[in-house]
Amino acid sequence: MCDDDIHQGLIDDPSVSRRAFGLMTVAVAGIAGSARAAVPVVGKDVEIKTADGLADAALYYPEGKGSWPAVLIWPDVVSLRPVFREMGRRLAAEGYVVLVPNLYYRVKRAPVVEGGFNFANPEDRAKLTPMRASVTPEGTNRDATAYLAFLDAQPQTNKKKKVGTQGYCMGGALAFRTAGAVPARVGAVASFHGSALHTAEPTSPHLTLARSHAQYLVAVADNDDKQDPTAKDRIKAALDAAKRPNKVEVYEGAAHGWTVKGGQVYNEPAAEKAWAELLALYKRALS
Repeated sequence: MCDDDIHQGLIDDPSVSRRAFGLMTVAVAGIAGSARAAVPVVGKDVEIKTADGLADAALYYPEGKGSWPAVLIWPDVVSLRPVFREMGRRLAAEGYVVLVPNLYYRVKRAPVVEGGFNFANPEDRAKLTPMRASVTPEGTNRDATAYLAFLDAQPQTNKKKKVGTQGYCMGGALAFRTAGAVPARVGAVASFHGSALHTAEPTSPHLTLARSHAQYLVAVADNDDKQDPTAKDRIKAALDAAKRPNKVEVYEGAAHGWTVKGGQVYNEPAAEKAWAELLALYKRALS
């Protein structure tokens, strides 16, 4: 899938206005069910102690008494920013306790870039290089364990329910690793325009599947598929070999980054379809 060093998207302004998220306050219609008013949500900034320091993150959960399944969202290469905060809030309104961490807490607190950010600009991409180097397979395993322990420690989390995890761009691989790091807790994994899910490296994310007990949704960007037409087949074969329930789908006409609002390639119909598929997965696997 697409090399996330050459992301096919554009971040015009990480502080995208709330007005841009009008649809995010309504539950998705279509295959996920009829649209309905959003549930009031509590949101707060939190810090999580990991083996490598204090991770800054955003936590969301429905208002009122009750407990709900937990979900860990791994952002894309530009990490925690308003668009992913709104995504966490939207998911919490569906009845989940949602954590969205800063990928690069070892280097810098979020937001990790200021002002506009153009993935097509080598100078902008270079800003992320030292930060991306701080995200390793071993560190991700430690982080995932700490994040799920933090979620399980929240009084709003229903620990009798499995945990979901979803990732975008490089976050797709991190979601895979989460299911391998904490297999007893993770019941669902979703990757949206995920990168490098199946490689020849000894740390390839697909190698975690042998330990996983989760169901998988892998949503592939059209241009990623055209760049590497065999990638979807390799990951599908690995999922089937591991006997993991899965759906691997290429979103025709949707470019890498299509699910993230505020980006040049954001594709609302395809993004809403992906959101509906995500909710359907969590309804099946976490209920």
